[in-house]
Amino acid sequence: MRIYILFVSFITVVFLGCGEEPKPQKPDRPNIIFLLTDDYRWDALGAMGNTIIHTPNLDTLAYEGYHFANAYVTTSICAVSRASILTGQYASKHGIDDFQKGLSTKALDSTYPLLLKQKGYRIGFIGKYGVGELKYHPKKQFDFWACSEKEQPDYENIDGDGNYLHYTDLVNSEMQKFIETNDERPFCLSVSFKAPHVQDGDERQFIPNPRYDELYSAINIPRPKTAENKYWEAFPDFFRTDQNIARERWKLRFDTEEKYQNSVKNYYRLITGVDDVVGDLRKKLKSEDMSDNTIIIFMGDNGMFLGERGLAGKWYPYEESIRVPLIIYDPRQKGTNEPIADIALNIDIAPTILGLADVEIPEGMQGIDLLKDVSDDKRTSFFYEHSFLGSPKIPVSEAVVSPQLKYIIYPEHGHEELYDLAEDPYEEFNLAGDPDYKNVLDKQREAYTQIKKEALR
Repeated sequence: MRIYILFVSFITVVFLGCGEEPKPQKPDRPNIIFLLTDDYRWDALGAMGNTIIHTPNLDTLAYEGYHFANAYVTTSICAVSRASILTGQYASKHGIDDFQKGLSTKALDSTYPLLLKQKGYRIGFIGKYGVGELKYHPKKQFDFWACSEKEQPDYENIDGDGNYLHYTDLVNSEMQKFIETNDERPFCLSVSFKAPHVQDGDERQFIPNPRYDELYSAINIPRPKTAENKYWEAFPDFFRTDQNIARERWKLRFDTEEKYQNSVKNYYRLITGVDDVVGDLRKKLKSEDMSDNTIIIFMGDNGMFLGERGLAGKWYPYEESIRVPLIIYDPRQKGTNEPIADIALNIDIAPTILGLADVEIPEGMQGIDLLKDVSDDKRTSFFYEHSFLGSPKIPVSEAVVSPQLKYIIYPEHGHEELYDLAEDPYEEFNLAGDPDYKNVLDKQREAYTQIKKEALR
């Protein structure tokens, strides 16, 4: 009898071993996917009240997660903002102020992906890395790397079979591959879309996948309130020149009604393409039994003028340029269902990701863990800086931004602007010369001096 029982036990083990291999056990720590879009302004989202754009998957993330309605970047240009996202630092501290400089080995070791790798995470990066020349790309330090070798990837590509392949779909394909090759380790995947950035040097500018050509075609998109010429004319002489890159690009995209409609619709089509990828991602996570332990964070690297003030592009410290979408979806927690009003910044991404992974946040990071600190010690204002190029192409600008007030200075020219955002959300009336606001202006100057020092700490 004893021999018979042993024999049956042996046969049972062999039989079970011939079936499908068990999937790797779910890691105790969460997987984290950080999705970054390029030039995506905060209000191009259904969840923010945009009734034209089609973003159902992002809207669902926002409603089910933590949706920050007042998210900003500390510098509105892709390379600098991306460095701030990776390091959790202001540009004044991390030192990336152009498209050539890259992070040093020491600085890279203190970025959120490498810190997670040191703690056992599998890390991947897909899309546009965007910080420094190709020689500075940390390809060898990642477990999975599928980044373009171009500073700006091409939207239109050809796959191995000679078929058309839009870059957003290419990014989607690489995301699917990464998830399929998962192992027992928790992972952190950073994904950087090109969309909805323009294709520089191409007269079409915004180039969506042709499958979206009919989307929005029957809609007339109203011009923004501040698109009237008087807002361009209100700028000082040093700013109001044809050498200003934001004005050059306005002429490419928005100086006629036809260009305006075409540009904004294609901008929206690119965003809807990203939204579809987010839907595919969630389906993939569910099919791989990862959906209940994978956090998704979604953000834009900076905003985008769509004709406001007679401008295109970004760079300057007005709301259209510096305000971005930010959603944190954690399936392990119930979201707020309502937008969070607290100020969130791009420098908060790194410490927030580390906090989610229960990894110690280095002292050198200047941001905060948004899911732990923002309610306990609310940020009342932040420092904005932009120094790339300078006048006349992109005049240097700095600012102090709060929900109520915005103080802007163009230090090359000593020009000041002051806006009462509570009364003037479209920043139409510069109060810097208004005697009734002299005391307010003086206090903002003091706040500017102090907050600028803190950015260098």
